[in-house]
Amino acid sequence: MAHQQVHTRERPFTCSDCGRGFTLSSHLLTHQRVHTGEKLFTCSVCGRGFTQSSHLLAHQSVHTGEWPFTCPECGKGFTRLSHLQIHQRGHTGEKPFTCSECGKGFTRSSILQSHQRVHTGEKPFTCSVCGKGFTRSSNLQSHQQIHTGEKPFACSVCGKGFTLSSTLQSHQQVHTGERLFTCSECGKGFTQSSHLHIHQRGHTGEKPFTCSDCGKGFTRSSILQRHQRVHTGEKPFTCSVCGKGFTWSSTLQSHQQIHTGKKPLTCSVCGKGFTLSSILQSHQRVHTGEKPFTCSECGNGFTRSSTLQSHQRVHTGEKPFTCSVCGKGFTRSSDLQNHQRVHTGEKPFTCSFCGKGFTRSSTLQSHQRVHTGEKLFTCSVCGKGFVLSSTLQSHQRVHTGERLFTCSDCGKGFARSSHLLAHQSVHTGEWSFTCSECGKGFTWSSGLLKHQRVHNGEKPFTCSECGKRFTQSSNLQRHQQVHTGEKLFTCLECGKGFTESSQLLAHQSVHNGKRPLL
Repeated sequence: MAHQQVHTRERPFTCSDCGRGFTLSSHLLTHQRVHTGEKLFTCSVCGRGFTQSSHLLAHQSVHTGEWPFTCPECGKGFTRLSHLQIHQRGHTGEKPFTCSECGKGFTRSSILQSHQRVHTGEKPFTCSVCGKGFTRSSNLQSHQQIHTGEKPFACSVCGKGFTLSSTLQSHQQVHTGERLFTCSECGKGFTQSSHLHIHQRGHTGEKPFTCSDCGKGFTRSSILQRHQRVHTGEKPFTCSVCGKGFTWSSTLQSHQQIHTGKKPLTCSVCGKGFTLSSILQSHQRVHTGEKPFTCSECGNGFTRSSTLQSHQRVHTGEKPFTCSVCGKGFTRSSDLQNHQRVHTGEKPFTCSFCGKGFTRSSTLQSHQRVHTGEKLFTCSVCGKGFVLSSTLQSHQRVHTGERLFTCSDCGKGFARSSHLLAHQSVHTGEWSFTCSECGKGFTWSSGLLKHQRVHNGEKPFTCSECGKRFTQSSNLQRHQQVHTGEKLFTCLECGKGFTESSQLLAHQSVHNGKRPLL
């Protein structure tokens, strides 16, 4: 009778807690221990309890090391024949249990039942401590160890503890170097079949988990859950030092190293420290020149996939991040956060030399080079040094003559977009920045700042030799040539040197016969 119910799928015995059906009353009694927490069978070696005697027998092999059933393909051992049979489906690819909703196949009927709860949304197993629901009782049991801190499975090599024996087995492959599951496309090996399945989506482009808010697809459900916090604004992980919230626990861990100053990962080339291995890997591409992520539109290469995604919005025109104050759109959330400080006036990054505040840490780092004199980026043609790589790139156009930015009114070309914007005020008559003292207009904020020193008498740049003060750093640099005797501008005709470019231009009229303009 009980066997015939396998064919009829009749399950007359139902659990009153979760509604699950069983063919035998004894199976129902065993199952109900999941809800009551009753564990009648105890291991005499470690004291761990089990709901079924068969589970205890299987567990005891952990202590004895005995695995009576061995897979002929990979040599993996099992305590039960049924476990070996299920495992062998991993090699044969057989998935006899199919979901009627989405057609996905599974090696076990129990996994199919758990999977179907993805479609129904049912989570019958609830944590009594925090109320979180789970689709599987095994997931609940593993979760409960977060509250108890119990890690019953310890690695014999390094002593690290784990809540699941399967996680321990995967971890042990770190020591043995064994990777049983290999990608047929690229040959990359994995310690778990689930990791291989997720990796293969990178080749197939499959993104089965879709955000209901913006339609973005993801390869993992866990990544989708984290992404949805972008829309909800939820930041469940909070720093105990400064109270800042984060959407990911890994981001919180990296942030906490700002307070401790700890940067455990070091670049072997330049010695720079990093808090995350992923950031170190991206940084190392600066030295190797590797840019594995290529834009299909323009062929431009990038060191990070996230940078490529942001770049592609240049072509699509997409600006998904909008300022709630002025409505301006941005391609990156970080750019929006920096922009919002324009409205709030917040400048959280302060220079330890002069006290000047900045909205970005990268701008502060560049500014500090003004004080230290450090110029990391050198022109290969003339040897001139620069504090920013972008300034070097603009400078190199002086040698190549390249002018990427053209005025639509008069056709004049410029090496920098900022110079084009400044030039366009000649046609429009608009001045973006106006002096509140005399009304004089400027196209750049830097020009206004320099001009305002005429009114307030500020001279922030001081000569270390004679103490003379200047309103601009460029004036100080020219003055310092008086002390050093250095003459940066040399006549190509006769070799005579000059401290200023204007003096060189005036001198060159001697050779070409033109009188200089007075």
